[in-house]
Amino acid sequence: MASQAYLGNTLVLGLGRTGESAARYLASLGPDRVASVTLYGGASSEEGERTRALEDAGVSVTCGTEDVTGSFDLAVASPGIPMDAAFFRAAEACSREVVSEPELAWRESPERWVAITGTNGKTTTTSLATHLLREGGLAAESVGNIGTPPTEAVPSRAEGGWLVAELSSFQLAETRLFAPRVAVLLNVTPDHLEWHHTMEAYAAAKERAFANLGEGDLAVVSVDDSWCRAVAERCEARGVRTCRLSVAGDPGSPCAAFLREGALVVRLDGAEHELVPASELRIFGLHNAENALAAAAVALEVGVAEKDVRSGLRSFSPIEHRIEPAGTVGGVSFVNDSKATNTDSVEKALTAFPPGTIVLMLGGHDKMTDLASLAAAVCERCRVAVCFGAAGERIASALEQARLETGAALEVDRAPHLREAFDAAVAAARPGETVLLSPACSSFDEFSNMAERGRLFKELVRGLSGTGE
Repeated sequence: MASQAYLGNTLVLGLGRTGESAARYLASLGPDRVASVTLYGGASSEEGERTRALEDAGVSVTCGTEDVTGSFDLAVASPGIPMDAAFFRAAEACSREVVSEPELAWRESPERWVAITGTNGKTTTTSLATHLLREGGLAAESVGNIGTPPTEAVPSRAEGGWLVAELSSFQLAETRLFAPRVAVLLNVTPDHLEWHHTMEAYAAAKERAFANLGEGDLAVVSVDDSWCRAVAERCEARGVRTCRLSVAGDPGSPCAAFLREGALVVRLDGAEHELVPASELRIFGLHNAENALAAAAVALEVGVAEKDVRSGLRSFSPIEHRIEPAGTVGGVSFVNDSKATNTDSVEKALTAFPPGTIVLMLGGHDKMTDLASLAAAVCERCRVAVCFGAAGERIASALEQARLETGAALEVDRAPHLREAFDAAVAAARPGETVLLSPACSSFDEFSNMAERGRLFKELVRGLSGTGE
């Protein structure tokens, strides 16, 4: 049931989809719950059709500035605004409380939430968990970082329905009371350090998903990396039921999700569920077996029958832009992994294909991430790497240095943009090999987002065959 707390004068920061959704939701509550809704778009925001529509809905909109003035009972910050930014601090100075948009949605409708976070694998796990819940006859919707802001989903929630939320570190950093029924942490590897500044702060933001779990809730936490293992131990020390997640073997805990002789197994409070062989999944690679284990643990915990979990695992198809088959032309397979915007994600993707059969396309906007581990993995598993975009030269140099150190036979090519990189990859690929777009970078040097980049790649593949297949 929705909360009926009086929210008073409210403030929204940011004019993206999240800010617009939060402002519209608050305005819809009416004067019995909200005295006013004010939105500051930020320094680069401009007036237009969207701002006029918001004003028509009762929102006071200010564009072109980050100098927030007034007095507010509650502020809702969009996830792209760092907590140490002047814009955020200006809002903080004149507000009783600043929260994230998912926190607002949870406070309004706190029942039946699943929270899924991690550096990589969030979208696949969120999509798969939603698929499994629906397979079991439950109403479920994917929200959060996956695309639909939670405040957009709250008004239309089905009776008894679940919200399965993919949550970024930005969204979690500004939660206070948020308490999902199940929370999942898949992995923690370096990313978004320009926002959080330190790995400790980044990991702490992820851990906020578990801060308010209580008796009867479940934490599903990978124990295959040291950051996550520490989170699992702290959850257990607080008495939170903790499902230890591992693709390395049985963790031995009363709640666990792991691989046994290639099969997915979930154990909850000592009751074991042997599900399906990982080889029967349509999503490939060891990391996707981990994602499937996490999603299966969520589904079983909230009451989906074992048989429905099995059928759902078998029927789930890859999501767009995440190791997504894009076609086969002339015996060469093309795979779109545009969602791989950091090095760890690429390293995991490489394990989905036989070593020595990969022509890899790397590049884009340079996050200035350390490249040593990526370069070693590319030398070990790829035959050719084509480096492009703003980060292309730095990546190519790192690969050449690693090749020199390891004696690998990796061929390193350079191209200015994705189109030229695609042409170079096609020219280098041999029948039986895979051309893999897995960039390790964000897309903002050439595209508006990673989806636009992935769709161009698929369009180029269709153009090769001339048939669209």
